[in-house]
Amino acid sequence: MKHILIAAAVGLVVSILFTPYLIRVFSKQGFGQEIREEVQKSHSAKRGTPTMGGMAILVAMWAGYLATHLTVSETLPSVTALLVLGLTTVLGIVGFLDDFIKIRKRRNLGLNKTAKLVGQMLGSVLFAILALQFKDRNGITPASAHLSFIRDISVVSFGVIGFIIFAYIAISGWSNAVNFTDGMDGLAGGTAAMVLASYVLIGFWQFRNSCALLEDAGPACYQVRDPLDVAVVAAAAMGACVGFLWWNAAPAKIFMGDTGSLAIGGLVAGLSMTTRTELLMIVIGGLFVVEALSVVLQIVVFRTSRRRLFRMAPFHHHFELAGWAETTVIIRFWILAAISCLFGVGLFYADWLALVPN
Repeated sequence: MKHILIAAAVGLVVSILFTPYLIRVFSKQGFGQEIREEVQKSHSAKRGTPTMGGMAILVAMWAGYLATHLTVSETLPSVTALLVLGLTTVLGIVGFLDDFIKIRKRRNLGLNKTAKLVGQMLGSVLFAILALQFKDRNGITPASAHLSFIRDISVVSFGVIGFIIFAYIAISGWSNAVNFTDGMDGLAGGTAAMVLASYVLIGFWQFRNSCALLEDAGPACYQVRDPLDVAVVAAAAMGACVGFLWWNAAPAKIFMGDTGSLAIGGLVAGLSMTTRTELLMIVIGGLFVVEALSVVLQIVVFRTSRRRLFRMAPFHHHFELAGWAETTVIIRFWILAAISCLFGVGLFYADWLALVPN
């Protein structure tokens, strides 16, 4: 437990202290956010607010994880944790390039769709290939070629090539979903903190009930590699998101930008694959799913009927244009995110209870 507490505390402190430094530097350099024309009436005052704050989340996440291994952990950083951290960082770099181009061109369009998808593909393919390597002494790899809900579904196997394709779809899907959610002050950061808190609990519970640690392992144990270290990564990132939220809460002093949203999306995708909870993530990250679906439905309906299903997509802007105050939308969406996380963790625990011998 102390590993998780130290990771979360260091991530929180580094994020709180490093973010205002970024605010000063980015403000001095003129690295301000451009605003979509459709929402200028309600968000025009935010034009010029420093962006690329996701750099603080990435730095704090790494600091929290490494500090844990330097202070209390008796083991070296695990392959599983480094793969998840690496995936997060690669997508953060893609987001940084997107943000930087927006700033330089003074418009709300950065990398084109092809360039962004190629960047996501490179990170996803590299992660997928490596995650199926590095067996531990029990023959468990960081990820599995099986589809998973709360555990691997043995009858559904992708194979190596299929898993690489699946990983690309999942990672690009989650990174874009978080990106869509990042449209109001603190909305994506607060939601991400809740999702990551759920994975702290999941990773720690898997560690306590690992098949490799239990002498008399029953059907309720978990065949997962390095669950405690995965929980440490989630804790460090959770602390980083909470610390960033201190400065990103309305009215935001800085935005995470694509640097943060793409990185967080890659992080939660990586966590879901390494904890064998890929389908459960759809429940835990339910708000991200709804935001992404709102964009897809808006496009489909408009292209087929030339009419708009929502006043504006992503979904949070629909309520804003309907007259809800921005803080009202944020808090109510946070409540929905919390419900999704609680329901997801509840399903995870119910599965364990159902398999524990009487």
